[in-house]
Amino acid sequence: MAPKPVAASAIHDQTAIVFPDDLNTLGTLFGGRVMEICDKVCAVVARRHAGRNCVTLGIDSVRFLASARHGDILIFKASVNRAWRTSMEIGVKVLAEDFRTMKVQHIVSAYFTFVGVDDQLKPTPIPAVVPESDDEKRRFDEAEQRRRVRLGPHSQA
Repeated sequence: MAPKPVAASAIHDQTAIVFPDDLNTLGTLFGGRVMEICDKVCAVVARRHAGRNCVTLGIDSVRFLASARHGDILIFKASVNRAWRTSMEIGVKVLAEDFRTMKVQHIVSAYFTFVGVDDQLKPTPIPAVVPESDDEKRRFDEAEQRRRVRLGPHSQA
């Protein structure tokens, strides 16, 4: 299975508008709603990278940095940070563009772990990812550190 560059599956500008049904009781974007969209965006990245169906295994290091309001435009950026034998870490960043001021701010970051699966939903090998830029190489290295933390004492050196 040939390795793939990060850019082959990355999403740089998936957008969504914040509607009234997306708001919590405080009038800001409901955290669960933005995480639902993040999961879908990351699922597209995972499927493009693996060339097969993938399922969400976990989400970690979720950071809600700022809020968004009705009418704001959300911009999703996601890419594979690292791939192992059957799993991969995908980093996602969400920006919000205030439609009143056109100011853009970073509102959410998270890491999703996906597993490539066969037709019986059994884990199956996926391609390695090849980091090319300095930023991709940094994220590649940091993903291994996060994986060791996620796996705890069961981590392999």
